[in-house]
Formats: sequence, structure tokens, C-alpha cells
Amino acid sequence: MAIDLSALSRTELLDLKKNLDKAIKNAEQRERREALIAAEKAAAEFGFSLSELSADAKSRTAGKQTKTAPKYRNPDNHDQTWSGRGRKPQWVHDALSRGVDITEMEI
Repeated sequence: MAIDLSALSRTELLDLKKNLDKAIKNAEQRERREALIAAEKAAAEFGFSLSELSADAKSRTAGKQTKTAPKYRNPDNHDQTWSGRGRKPQWVHDALSRGVDITEMEI
């Protein structure tokens, strides 16, 4: 299934990206369900329910802060994200000065 990306327009590429993002989310949800079923089965083999084991894990991690999920992604470097809290990173300032709308950078 080879797609010639160089033959596609920017609009077609953006549509492809949206469809790809949706497909990735669906695959992740499917894999999470499969992992949950496998974990429940493994816990049952030892005579536990998954909720019993997760309650134990929660008590061990109580008091730890969770990291805020990223809300924005750098359009030039997808490894750079920002939660929308605190100071704006330089890449946000740079993108805004180029005329990129902040909503285009939302994840």
C-alpha cells in the first residue's frame, strides 16, 4: 500500500493526516481493550481482580503529581509539545509571528 505523497496537494495531505490521526487513535483504543482483557486474565490466574491490583498500585503512587497532557504540538517538530500552561515556548511565538493560528497547533 504505497501512496505517492509527492503527488498530493497540501489539502489532500492534511486530510490524509486527519484520517491517519483518527486511525491511530482507533488502533490505540483497540490495543488498550486487548491489553485490559489480557491483564484481567493474567490477574485472574493468580486469584486477583484487576481492580484489586490497581487499588494497590494507586496507594503506592499516592501523592505524586501527574504531568499535564500536552495541548499544542509544534507544526515543524512534532516532538515539541506544550500543555498551554506557563510561558509559551519559543516555537509557539515563532509560529504565531509567521501567522499560524494557535488552533492549528492543537493536538
